[in-house]
This record gives sequence, structure tokens and C-alpha cells, in this order.
Amino acid sequence: MRLDYQMTGPEDAPVVLLGSSLGTTREMWAPQLEPLSERFRVIAFDHRGHGGSEVPPGPYSIEDLGGDVVELLNSLLVERASYVGISLGGAVGLWLAENAPDRFHRFVLMCPPAYPAAGAQVWTDRAAQVRAEGTQSIVDATLGRWFLPEFKDIEPVREQLLNTSDEGYASCCEALGAMDLRDELAEITAPVLLITAESDTSIPPETVVPLASQIPGAQLEIIENAAHLVSYSHPEVINHLLLAHLS
Repeated sequence: MRLDYQMTGPEDAPVVLLGSSLGTTREMWAPQLEPLSERFRVIAFDHRGHGGSEVPPGPYSIEDLGGDVVELLNSLLVERASYVGISLGGAVGLWLAENAPDRFHRFVLMCPPAYPAAGAQVWTDRAAQVRAEGTQSIVDATLGRWFLPEFKDIEPVREQLLNTSDEGYASCCEALGAMDLRDELAEITAPVLLITAESDTSIPPETVVPLASQIPGAQLEIIENAAHLVSYSHPEVINHLLLAHLS
């Protein structure tokens, strides 16, 4: 499984992987690339079914998505890295923290779903809708959940959603609907920073906050006046937290 990626930063610096949200590409990390690349070798990648990565037929599983990241590390001859993920990328990060602890130093997980809090049927229905009507059928509702009304710079994200493969998006929906990562949270050993957004209706804070007490030593930050795609809408706050935790 070939993932598309972009590498920036000094070749000899510690490696940080960036895993994006459902329906976006590595381009969503534009606000983070410059500050992170000053200190780290940054690898921003597209999940399977997204951006320039391959689009195998679905459904996908969270094991597939996490395994792709381990395979990417292997292909790049990277023994250990830190990992930053948001939304779907946050769920992948939880899986990696539980299942590949020897490959990672630290994790920053933003608005991560650990299980389908609204029920698996929501994801099954969305997958069916996108396969039938395309990602354009969910774009406006998605952006309405991801950003507060006063945030206006949403067109680059809209384009990413519109350009995402229908099959890739739907298959990742099925991965989110089938996963439950709660049983092994207590086994996580890497330092974890959890970030949730006060006004996130996609992955509400009440589903993220409990993870902080279940993951040993986890830190928790709640970003005020923010919705789901908090790394894009509040980069100054997020970049400060990233650099403090990863350094």
C-alpha cells in the first residue's frame, strides 16, 4: 500500500508524522509545516483513499490505516518517530500507540475518535451516501461542523473534500464505524497530548476528555472558541502546544 507524502525539515532531525482528517489531504497541515520543519523532519502523508495515495476497494479497517503508517516508516527506513493526528488521523494515532509502541516517541492526538460515539450506523449511512452521491453531498454539512461561522478561510479545505475519492472517503467511514480502541488505552506507554475543541460537534469534547484519565500520564488541552478542525483554524495555539510536547 503506497501512501503519498511530503517531507520537509532537516534530514538529520527527529521525525514527526502528520496524519490528517477524513476527507482532507496533507495540504491541511500547511499552517504547521513551517514551524515544525524548523526543528523536525516532517512527513505529512495522505491516508489510503485520500490525496495522492492509492485507493484500494473498501471497506477499510483502522488496522489497515495504522498498518499503512508502519509500512511507510519501514519504506523510509525510519525506526522511530513522533506522531501528530487529527480526527481520523487521531484515531490512527491511538491505534499506533496501542499496537506499535516501539516505533513512536510521542503522540499529539487532536479531536480523536476512539469509538463511534454516535453509533456505527451514522458512518454506514454516510458511506452509502457518498458512494451514491459523491463527496459534494456532504461538504457543506461537514464544513459547518468543522469551523465556527466566523472562520472564513475554508475554501482550501472545501477543495480537498471535493477532490477526495468517493470510495476512499466511504471506506474510511466504514473504518471509523467499526472501530473501538477503548480496551487498550491503559496499555499506552508513550507520552500523549490530547487536544479537544470546546465547540466540536463532530467529536464532542465529552468523548475525548475521558480518554485523558484512561491513557496513563496523558495531558489534556481544551481549545476555547474552536470547532473540529482546530489545527487549521487556530494554528498559533496548536503550534505552540505541538512544539512544547514534541520537543
